[in-house]
Amino acid sequence: MPDDSVLIVSATRAEAHYVPTGSRLLITGIGKVRATMALARELTLGAPVAQIINIGTAGALHDHHAGLFVPSTVVEHDISATELRTMGYDMVDVWELPDGDGSVLASGDTFVADSARRAQLARRADLVDMEGAAVAHVSSEFGVACRLVKVVSDSADEGAMEWPALVDAAARRLGDWLSENLG
Repeated sequence: MPDDSVLIVSATRAEAHYVPTGSRLLITGIGKVRATMALARELTLGAPVAQIINIGTAGALHDHHAGLFVPSTVVEHDISATELRTMGYDMVDVWELPDGDGSVLASGDTFVADSARRAQLARRADLVDMEGAAVAHVSSEFGVACRLVKVVSDSADEGAMEWPALVDAAARRLGDWLSENLG
């Protein structure tokens, strides 16, 4: 029987299709705001949570990246944190996660599907998604352990628009990882 204190968080039902039966699952919707709202609501009103595992797909920002990743760092790529800090506002836009594989995930509300944006993000990260930073931020604020588990579904370029056809294979890998690591 799965541990009810472990909350599996996914943006979409398609990405969570193979989550082991009986697991505690939260579908947030796509993007940082939806992920923040749904997760904060669950942590405030739901049963206690000891660990959050955010599963989902990600775009590869480098050609040699493929497969499953457990990022060590997640950055929020679409906020002007440097400028806001210069104006005196304390902005956190980077979260370090324990037990990661050394990869860096960039999260933002923009679906990255062009080579120019991919190249810009590749200077800072290995992968890109739309919810990881929000999940890490909320987890940190609530003092709950967090892991991100991402499977590369596309190359965050013009081919990324094929995501709907690619998500099932990624979801299978995510389900297999959960089966192996939650048992």
